[in-house]
Amino acid sequence: MKILYIHQYFKTPDEGGANRSYFMVQALKAQGHEVEMLTAHNEKGRISKSVDGVKVHYLPVLYENHFGFFRRIRAFLLFIVLCKSFIVKRNNFDKIIATSTPLTVGFIALWANKRFQIPYVFEVRDLWPEAPIQMGAIKNPLLKSWLKQQELKFYKNAERVIALSPGMRNHIEKRAPEVKVELIPNVADCEFFERVEKKDEDLVLQYGVKNKFVVSYFGAVGPVNDLMSLIKCAELSADLPIRFLIMGEGASLGGIKEYVAKNQLKNIFFIPYGTKQEVRNVMNVTDACYVSFLHKPILRTNSPNKFFDAIASGKLIITNIQGWIRGLVEKRHIGFFADSDFPAEFGEKIKPFIESTELLQKYQRASRSTAEQFFSRKELSHHFVQAIEGKNYQHEAEIRSIFSLSA
Repeated sequence: MKILYIHQYFKTPDEGGANRSYFMVQALKAQGHEVEMLTAHNEKGRISKSVDGVKVHYLPVLYENHFGFFRRIRAFLLFIVLCKSFIVKRNNFDKIIATSTPLTVGFIALWANKRFQIPYVFEVRDLWPEAPIQMGAIKNPLLKSWLKQQELKFYKNAERVIALSPGMRNHIEKRAPEVKVELIPNVADCEFFERVEKKDEDLVLQYGVKNKFVVSYFGAVGPVNDLMSLIKCAELSADLPIRFLIMGEGASLGGIKEYVAKNQLKNIFFIPYGTKQEVRNVMNVTDACYVSFLHKPILRTNSPNKFFDAIASGKLIITNIQGWIRGLVEKRHIGFFADSDFPAEFGEKIKPFIESTELLQKYQRASRSTAEQFFSRKELSHHFVQAIEGKNYQHEAEIRSIFSLSA
C-alpha cells in the first residue's frame, strides 16, 4: 500500500523525544509498504527529504513545549491548513495513518476521507479533548460539547482505531462501541536499551554519582507531568545517599529550577534534554526511574514513553500514577507507588533498595523481563502493521493479559 502517515511531532532517535512513529514507519516499510511522513518543524519553509529510507515532508509550523494554550491551538490549526494543502496536491494514497496528539489531526484524516475517499486509521496517544478539559484548559461548555462531537466523528469514520493503553481503549469503546479498537501500547526498545550489571565508571564520574543511588526522570516537564512531586521527595530525602537526575524540557522546567536553587537542594541535578543515545548514557548510571503525572483521572490512562525506555533498561520503577501503570508496577514487582500527597513515605519505600543490592537487582531483572515479554518493539511493531493491513492480531490475548494485571 501507499500510506501517508501524519504525525505533527515526528522524531527520529537522533532527535530525542518519542520515537514510536519512526519505528512503526520502519516496520511498515520492511513489509513492503510505501510510506511518506507528513510532519512539522520550526524552520521557515517546507522541506522534503529522505530519512532512513522514508520520505518525510516537514511543514513550517512553529511549536515549543513552553507555548501557552492559545499558541498551541494556533499551531495545531496551522498544521491542519498546511496538511490539507499538501493532500489536495497529493491524494493518491491508499490509506492514511493519523496519530494524536493533538486531536486536531483527526480533522485532516476525516476531511481526506470525505473528499478523496481515503480510508484512515486513527491512533490515540492521549485522550483529547478530555485531558485539557480535566486540566481546566477548556472551560466553555459549548466548546467542550463540540470537541467531543468531533472526537466521536473521528472514531466512527476510522477504518480502525489504535489505543495505547487499556484506559484509552475502554474510553473509545464506551463512546463508539461499533468501532474496531486495537490495543497497541508504546514499545520497549529492548534492542537499543539494555540492562547493565555494572555502571560505566566514566559515566559515573561524568554525572558525579559515585557511591550514590541514582533516581532519574526523563521527558516532558509540563504542568501535567507533576515533576514537583519528585522535587518534594528529594527535599525530604536529603539525608539519604541519593542523587536525582532530571533530563527534560518543558514549560515548568524554569520554575522547578528556581525552586531547587532557592531551597538549595544539593541532591538534584539537571541534564540538558538529549538524544536517545544520551538517554541511554544516563540510564547506564541510573538505579531507578521516576514516572509521574498529576492526579487527574484522565491522566491515569496515559502510556508514557519513558516508562517503556526504563523497563527496557531494566530499572526499578517509581511512579505516582494510579491506574494501569501502578497495577503493573506492583503486581509484576518492578517498583513501587510513591503517593504525591505523602512525599515523606518516599524515603521509607526506597530505603530497602538502597540497603539491599540483591533486592534492587531482583526488581530490575523483573523490569527487563516485563519489557521483553510484553512490550517488545519487534512484536508490537508487527501488531501495528497487521492493524494497518486490516488483519486480526494473532497474539492480542497476550497483550490484553498483561494489562489485566493492572485492573
